[in-house]
Amino acid sequence: MDNIKETFLEVVLSILPITIVITILQFTLVWLPLDMFLQFIIGVGMVGAGLVLFLLGVNIGLLPIGEMIGSALSKTKRVWLIIFFGFLLGLVVTIAEPDVRVLSSQVDQVSGGQIPMDILILSVAIGVGVFVALAMFRIIFSINIVYLLAGGYALVFLLAAFTPNVFVPISFDAGGVTTGPLTVPFILSLGVGVAAVMRGKTSSGDGFGLVALASIGPILSVLLLGVIYG
Repeated sequence: MDNIKETFLEVVLSILPITIVITILQFTLVWLPLDMFLQFIIGVGMVGAGLVLFLLGVNIGLLPIGEMIGSALSKTKRVWLIIFFGFLLGLVVTIAEPDVRVLSSQVDQVSGGQIPMDILILSVAIGVGVFVALAMFRIIFSINIVYLLAGGYALVFLLAAFTPNVFVPISFDAGGVTTGPLTVPFILSLGVGVAAVMRGKTSSGDGFGLVALASIGPILSVLLLGVIYG
């Protein structure tokens, strides 16, 4: 019950500011049609209810199962298995990420179908999967994350020089949407679970940094997509 109350309060505090600002604008400057403003109010209520249920699901089911999967994979002591399932889990959780679907649908609409929604989702998901697998490799072999971040972004800027300009902003937006409410909790809990077994409880902090690495993957994959389409 306490968890429900905390989640409800968290959601209310999250959506209340934008609701207040838009309401003030409605009755001072904008004066949207009344039916459109009522649709906004109803939408806010539905978003709030959905977020409460979503966050409860994440806290109750997604976080614990992600950490347990990471721990169970690590106990097998098979490096290839950990890396493979890191890729697979990063792939499927990104496909289910709501933010990625919103971005891909908007890009599909704006580009007139030249950048298909399904292709963009798949390329972003593959990019996340590859870099989650790389993050698992980093945890297992204690590689400094600074080297991976520096190399990853150097490759991003190098590849951007050969990509059509229209794909560059889309690629960075794709990297941002992977830090959504579904991908981040699962990837972090997976990394913490792996680090806790492979490096010991005192090194569980090594599970963090995965989101930073995972955000590079979609940028590179969309830039590569731009090279192919270009």
